[in-house]
Amino acid sequence: MKKFKRLMFLLLCMCFAAFSLSACKKTAETTADETKETTVNEAEESETRGGETADPGKETVSETEAAEASSIQSPSVCGSLSVKGTQLVDEKGEAVQLRGLSTHGIASFPQYVNEELFGEFRREWKANVIRLAMYTAESGGYCTDGDREYLKDLVRSGVEYATGQDMYVIVDWHILSDNNPNMHKDEAIDFFEQMSKEFSGHNNVIYEICNEPNGGTSWEEIKTYAQEVIPVIRANAPDAVILVGTPNWSQYVNEAAANPITGYENIMYTLHFYAATHTDDLRSTMTAAIDAGLPIFVSEYGICDASGNGNIDEAQANAWVQALDQYNVSYVAWNISNKNETSAIIKSTVEKTNGLSWEDLSDSGQWLYQVLTNEKGSDLEAEPVSAQSGSLDTVTKSGDMEVAGTQVKHWESNGQQFYQYDLTVKNISGQPCRSWTVDVKFNSDISLSDSWNGQYSADGDTLHISSVDYNGNLSAGGSTGDVGFIVSGAAGLEILAEE
Repeated sequence: MKKFKRLMFLLLCMCFAAFSLSACKKTAETTADETKETTVNEAEESETRGGETADPGKETVSETEAAEASSIQSPSVCGSLSVKGTQLVDEKGEAVQLRGLSTHGIASFPQYVNEELFGEFRREWKANVIRLAMYTAESGGYCTDGDREYLKDLVRSGVEYATGQDMYVIVDWHILSDNNPNMHKDEAIDFFEQMSKEFSGHNNVIYEICNEPNGGTSWEEIKTYAQEVIPVIRANAPDAVILVGTPNWSQYVNEAAANPITGYENIMYTLHFYAATHTDDLRSTMTAAIDAGLPIFVSEYGICDASGNGNIDEAQANAWVQALDQYNVSYVAWNISNKNETSAIIKSTVEKTNGLSWEDLSDSGQWLYQVLTNEKGSDLEAEPVSAQSGSLDTVTKSGDMEVAGTQVKHWESNGQQFYQYDLTVKNISGQPCRSWTVDVKFNSDISLSDSWNGQYSADGDTLHISSVDYNGNLSAGGSTGDVGFIVSGAAGLEILAEE
């Protein structure tokens, strides 16, 4: 009997174990099926969500592009800006330099306030700031015959487009023919009170309260105006950077340095220049003011004369950029338009409002693109004819110097042939020199298009090159490289070798 009971107990245990294993297996299978179903659903959802980026008709951002974007000093990287000493800084207190473009008057050229174009400037030009220039007294001006609500809507759109493209944006109260900002002070107070309230949640908006005081307007008059407008902005945007214009079309920063605005933080003072008019004297005024402790922001500049038209002076423009970079001063170029004037970055014959190619740009636009991207040529589109490169060195002598030149690139554009050369200049005199000059002769006439690390002038078939301060000192047998230029000329253009 006991054996029977033990046998029955054993059989019951075996049945229970078998049931438990079966139940466990079923539970495991159910869990696995649920997990599999969840994984499949998540994959399907992910595919659905990713359908847009997977669509070959739509652009995707590569890791390289993302890395390049994150290296630009933008709102997503730097956050809110402030002023520390003479320097614009980010949320960590690290120096920031804004480099970008200004619209022309938005009443006259509203078509260029569009997000696609701002996106191109951000991605392709590496710009991190857009200035929205709203004239106050010219035709269509906010304080004269302009549609105020329409103009404010353009400013709102511009701020949102710049924000969407991860850029800083300057709201510019663009006085000019009205000379003295106090002329329309009440309108300025109303405008900035409304705009600063609407943009109070933005960390990327900068307020420029008077573009170019002129006509004998004194610094004391500007300062009085600023002391009434600044607290209106501060009530809504307590930490926003505010730009204050200076006398004589924003040139006399020395007067502001001698008597700056007190009682408010995050104030900067504007300096404007046009390279073919304003040269060493104004640069010296700027650097002296910075050395005296004045934070300066170049909210407008051009590489032509002060009229916005006339000839271009690239040598002076490059000297300005070198000084601005040395002091880490922010600078914004005038202007985004196709107006028939030298300072416009788009050719007057081009009606595009985005999708700009290299050929659509004026000489000012091409220079600016190269400065902002640190490129000597254009990446906006493939060159019409495949570039040819890698020619053998050509060696020639010029006085006590030997010049070895390599044709790096050759291309055609608009029916013209362009040639890029890199040179090495060697001192063969047996004596050290502090400066050098060489003449490089070609087999036909040339026109100079671009140059670097030297002073250049073209005369018929000869290019005259002289040293600059940092590469002129050569020991006996010493040499300097990376002296380069781009010229245009006839097909088959080349440097004549020493006979």
